[in-house]
Amino acid sequence: MKSIHIELLIAKHLRNTVFKNSAVFIISLFIGALLFFAAISGWENYNSQNETSEKYQHQSREDWLNNPDKNPHRMAHYGNFAFRKSTSLSVFEFGMEPFFGNAIFLEAHKQNTANFSEAGFSNSIMRFGEISIAMVFQVLLPLLIFFLGFNSVAAERENGTLKLLLSQGISWKQLLFGKILGVASVIMMLFIPAVLVLIFVWMLLQNFTLSTDETIKMLLFILFHFIYLLFFCVIAVLISALSKTSKKALISLIGIWLLFTIILPRTTQAVGAYIFEAPSKVQFNSNIEKDILKQGDSHNPNDPHYKAIKDSLLRAYKVDSVQKLPFNYSGFIMTEGEKISSKIYNQHLEDLLQIYERQNSFSKAVSFLNPYIAMKNLSMGLSNTDYDSYIDFQKQAENYRYNMAQKMNALQIKYISNKKPAATDKPLTIDKDHWADIDSFHYEPKGILTVLKTEILSIISLIMWIILLFVFIKIAAKNLKAI
Repeated sequence: MKSIHIELLIAKHLRNTVFKNSAVFIISLFIGALLFFAAISGWENYNSQNETSEKYQHQSREDWLNNPDKNPHRMAHYGNFAFRKSTSLSVFEFGMEPFFGNAIFLEAHKQNTANFSEAGFSNSIMRFGEISIAMVFQVLLPLLIFFLGFNSVAAERENGTLKLLLSQGISWKQLLFGKILGVASVIMMLFIPAVLVLIFVWMLLQNFTLSTDETIKMLLFILFHFIYLLFFCVIAVLISALSKTSKKALISLIGIWLLFTIILPRTTQAVGAYIFEAPSKVQFNSNIEKDILKQGDSHNPNDPHYKAIKDSLLRAYKVDSVQKLPFNYSGFIMTEGEKISSKIYNQHLEDLLQIYERQNSFSKAVSFLNPYIAMKNLSMGLSNTDYDSYIDFQKQAENYRYNMAQKMNALQIKYISNKKPAATDKPLTIDKDHWADIDSFHYEPKGILTVLKTEILSIISLIMWIILLFVFIKIAAKNLKAI
């Protein structure tokens, strides 16, 4: 109890000393204003994007249902749209969302990528990233922590009070933990109000109807950011204790901040992309087209692959022309063509995703050297704004597209005659009521278990860093000198 009392007294003294500096008030107010601006910006961005997605998803659905009687294959080419709605936590962590599209046009025989990203319609300032609450937590608060803690021990050494403290029976361990607690208590004056506002906004966005999955994500978002900030509190005090002067401590801490938040992230991304080079979009699409042409062209009646299918059908049904088959031959061929093109596309996509997975694995491995990367990856995963969430959206949209195209082909097989109408006849169509058989697209975000599985390395990295730093404190407590 006595030990804890001493550490609390040291923490209280540091907190009182910090607030004697008017610069701390100014910086704290500035960061508080940034947090407020980030919350407003995130709120507006979330509402704007989701209102737009809902509006055009509804309009796309209405356009689909309002089509007149038509040939099902024409409907498959008419296509549909898939829109991706943001999750409530994306208000606080924009992640990669502004740079990835949130809408995909879905049509038969063709796989499109997401379009209409926010960054695509923004100026150059937007492309450097927006101010989000997560960015303030992950980049600016650590810098403030370093500003608060750089002289926590070094100043005591410079003015001679360190020897006095140690001579009064205070151990290095008590001193270090007291200083860490003091820095943490100051930073919590910003963090806790921001978290309370964050929780209120998050609940408001969901009309106070909370799901277990989203609640766990929110709690983990807060918990890991708390651990992350605690890490920087420990770093600040340790570097201050190891430095002879406050100036050297400040220079060292600024160097660490630059390394963690700017240099290593950018270097890691560039090195990963260089080692595991991915094909360009043009090359990717060209490779798919080449493989599809090798397999056969379903729109070419003389294509060897599809001619062989036709001959086998004629033999199986013992007829001499496709017009005599008991089902629509063209629809059958389109079904086969869709299977082949989708299979080839998915094979190429998996190959591409494996390259990206290697790039991301490299980045996650570097998180053991840089807690900022670990926190950023985890934050984006919990907010559903990471790369994996984008790919998950692409896959959900592709599954929907494939099922839509095949359902249209099945309707053609069942209801469209093989006999071509005369020039004066009505075109071969089916009733428009069949369009309602295709459900509207609904994007389902990743669940918490999937997120934790994906970001397990980031979680281990953050926990490892905290454990390692407290081990360093014990070692430092035995070896540090007052002079």
